[in-house]
Amino acid sequence: MANKGQQPPYLHLAELTASQFLDIWKHFDADGNGYIEGKELENFFSQLEIARRGAGVDPSNAAFKEKMKEFMHKFDKNKDGRIEMSELAQILPTEENFLLCFRQFVGSSTEFMTAWRKYDTDRSGFIEANELKGFLSDLLKKANRHYDDQKLQEYTQTILKMFDLNGDGKLGLSEMARLLPVQENFLLKFQGVRLTAEQFNAIFAYYDKDGNGYIDEQELDALLKDLYEKNNKDVDSKSLTGYKQSIMALSDGGKLYRTELEIVLCREPML
Repeated sequence: MANKGQQPPYLHLAELTASQFLDIWKHFDADGNGYIEGKELENFFSQLEIARRGAGVDPSNAAFKEKMKEFMHKFDKNKDGRIEMSELAQILPTEENFLLCFRQFVGSSTEFMTAWRKYDTDRSGFIEANELKGFLSDLLKKANRHYDDQKLQEYTQTILKMFDLNGDGKLGLSEMARLLPVQENFLLKFQGVRLTAEQFNAIFAYYDKDGNGYIDEQELDALLKDLYEKNNKDVDSKSLTGYKQSIMALSDGGKLYRTELEIVLCREPML
């Protein structure tokens, strides 16, 4: 949450540490909803201009509005009129840009789901702090970044503070997916079709005809089409194939078990 009496932190710096980046995010995401939008966005752009140009700006000025429009065209990748954390990482010069490291490590949603399956070792539907530490350690090695235990601990805590929206000390799939570039975050496409536990049980039972506890790729294809039609959502076949491949990355040898599918389609994982 922003402290209104406090100047925005660090925007003048040539490089930011991970924790400084987080401080900026919390300052401007005043309502804590995971986006910088509306007045928050105007305030952010205004303060960024002051920090970079060393001069005052007038948000009511037509030139300011035009500049802000150009800025949003460049950085608002999904064109929703607001900035989210993965987009902010492209704007600010973060020294240890582990968000960009993450992009190199998992450049697509399919790779992301594969990584998720590897690090959610207890199949809980969450990545706990110790699992996250292993994930970040591998990420930094792959990106050839030097780190020590203290820095790894800082990264782990920063990621948790950034993405652990409900403060339970672990990351759910949808929380972790906020690290992905917006256009690759296929989970956002399911926001309008998330299921309750009862709805999920009914639809899984329908497609798991033999009751063996898993469905295959063809059954998943039919399930997703059905889900979109019932919710009056338009989806082209190319996008649907991409979603399906991403979800099947969670499968075990082509068998997609109930627990894996529910973390994608349910509002909250069933414990």
